[in-house]
Amino acid sequence: MKYTIQFRIWHWLNAIVILGLLATFFLRKTFLSWRTNSEILMTKLSEVGIEITAEQAKMLAKAVRAGMWEWHIIFGYALAFLVLYRIYLFFADTSEKVNFDSLDMHHKAVKISYYLFYAILLFMTVSGLGIHFYQELGMSKDFAGSIKDIHENVAYVVAVFVPLHIAGTFVADATDEKGLVSTMIHGKKID
Repeated sequence: MKYTIQFRIWHWLNAIVILGLLATFFLRKTFLSWRTNSEILMTKLSEVGIEITAEQAKMLAKAVRAGMWEWHIIFGYALAFLVLYRIYLFFADTSEKVNFDSLDMHHKAVKISYYLFYAILLFMTVSGLGIHFYQELGMSKDFAGSIKDIHENVAYVVAVFVPLHIAGTFVADATDEKGLVSTMIHGKKID
């Protein structure tokens, strides 16, 4: 299969953006968790004779991760653009047109998994923008919180897909689709 330059650029930009989104998501859930860091701030400041309330510690902990969270939002905007561009490529790129009936079961399953992944990316984009603009959209904070919970749970699906995609690509490249990885880089047709 030959990948067009437009698709390859989309693929690699999408990879960077998704990895950036996952990195900021997992930083928020681990090292930059305001719950954990607010307790650390209260304890450490108390040790040097500075007492702060739990609310003040929460505010400080959230301030520490604010820059990282801005990156999540920037990556989110980039994902929105890339999802729209992928939809455009699907309809405009003639190399996208594959006779589904000509594929074996394995390749049909792979194709379906990508379509499901694209649907997940579309959901993540729409839900992320909904969370970010909940006030402008007239949503209540509780409703936006419910969307956020679903958004975060679906992020784990993305986190599982990424290593499976990478592993599957290398397995395919080493077995029945030799040159798959290099084709995604330079675009030359696999023989």
